[in-house]
Amino acid sequence: MGMWRGAVVVLAVAAAGCASQRGTGGSGLTVQPAMAVAAKPAVKSGALYLDSDLGFEIGRPSESWQLDATGELTPEGLSIPVVLRHRDSGAQVVLQVAPAIASPTEMAERLTAGLRTQPGFTAGDPEPLALREGAVGFAFQMGEAVSGRVAVLEGGNGQIFVMLATWPRAAGVGVVAAVDQIFHSVKPIPRT
Repeated sequence: MGMWRGAVVVLAVAAAGCASQRGTGGSGLTVQPAMAVAAKPAVKSGALYLDSDLGFEIGRPSESWQLDATGELTPEGLSIPVVLRHRDSGAQVVLQVAPAIASPTEMAERLTAGLRTQPGFTAGDPEPLALREGAVGFAFQMGEAVSGRVAVLEGGNGQIFVMLATWPRAAGVGVVAAVDQIFHSVKPIPRT
């Protein structure tokens, strides 16, 4: 599990680095109210998890996927509200909510560049995803044992959603299909 946590840390650092590259005159990441730890608990309804404070819903494809509401806030101000873990394979999907300081395409390009500088990582080029209009993503590898995928999409209310999935290369196609199902389930909802 250490490699998976390492990917999350690398992605958080890369995203924070993206925030500091706002463009000419940018001052870095500004923590917005949406980045604060949610005051109200999120609603878990069957296989659907709703967080009205951060403004998203995410689905759990089956009982073999454990959903943990972490409420974690990184020192850079990125919220990591949800982690889904596949009990049998060790695959996981992490959802990050970040300020929309760049378009999904720009954020994906910056994340790709950041991951490519990390030892043992190789990352593909960002490309449009069929999740929704404007969604962009790329695949990556961590060493010889771990595959992964990143998706970046608009979250509404000045936010973007960054999803990171990792799984052992030996995982079956069912695990990868479940990751796709989770990615497709993420939708912005009105914040309260």
